Amino acid sequence: MRRYAAQAALRLVVTTGCLVWPAIGYGRVVVDMAGQRVTVPDHPARIADLWFAHNAVTIMLGATARIAVTNDLPATRPWMYRVAPGLHRATGVVGQVPNVEMLRDAGVDVGFVSTGAPALTPMRRIGLPVVQAGFTDEASLRQAVALTAEVLGDQGARDMARRYGAMLDATRDRVAAMVGGTVPSRRPRVLHIQSLAPLKIDGTHTIIDEWITRAGGRNVADIPGNMRPVSVEQVAAWDPDIIILGGDAGAFDPASAQWAGLRAVRAGHVYRNPAGVFPWDRYGVEFPLQLLWAARTLYPDRFATLDMVSETIKFYRDFFGYDLSSTDAARILAAEGPDRAP
Repeated sequence: MRRYAAQAALRLVVTTGCLVWPAIGYGRVVVDMAGQRVTVPDHPARIADLWFAHNAVTIMLGATARIAVTNDLPATRPWMYRVAPGLHRATGVVGQVPNVEMLRDAGVDVGFVSTGAPALTPMRRIGLPVVQAGFTDEASLRQAVALTAEVLGDQGARDMARRYGAMLDATRDRVAAMVGGTVPSRRPRVLHIQSLAPLKIDGTHTIIDEWITRAGGRNVADIPGNMRPVSVEQVAAWDPDIIILGGDAGAFDPASAQWAGLRAVRAGHVYRNPAGVFPWDRYGVEFPLQLLWAARTLYPDRFATLDMVSETIKFYRDFFGYDLSSTDAARILAAEGPDRAP
């Protein structure tokens, strides 16, 4: 009887012309990243993963096969699909709010969204358990990974979450030991450009600002928030020592009049940020690799023995269960996609 009731509770029914997920009367209660209590199935089998950065968390925790709906598409995340080919079986969606009939057809029994996402209210309105799992810095990244493992409900996911937390600790300590003694006023001044056309930068109170600081730099952009539009004149006023371009920021011409006079351009200190399963510089689980890469970029002499190809291969093996070739690791470090379809 209990098994029958559980199965019945998950079935979608049509009432008064509306699709409804009946309230789940079993399972576990978790507290999501917004502090809300959500009752989730004991072992969710069909997930709607509707925050771009969160799909990589689910994949890392060994639940690729459970992603039934995703908003990460092969054209925009080719390395994600290379590393987790099972994602090809998921239904891809475009837009901020998914069609509830599609969720029904996909048999979704739990959803993940970013905190405060537009999809949250309509999905909860029909009774689907939805977990807010957005993160904005390293601390909340850790929380999101642990929360996701708890929602997935299996020991393998929990073990991986703990291993990942330990790796974050080790990487943070490793970098701090090399750059921690640097006099603040002598730290390189860094500008992170998210987009060149239109020109957008990443400012303070962001995970970008956090890894710049942890890697021993100073973020010259004193504007709070992500992807903030600025003028070329503002960039010239900041005149950073180092410019880091997002992997998909667009083409950069150092000889153009608007860039040629900048200190970073004259010194040849303009770098393209790596991009793998997810862009390393943004909100993804490859944050430890980003921290290492940024520290080596800012302090090449101190990190002369750091081999980022080897570090990337090891991370992908340990946390994605995927054996990268050295060639593929180099392509990721150069923000290039896979050289051929899997």
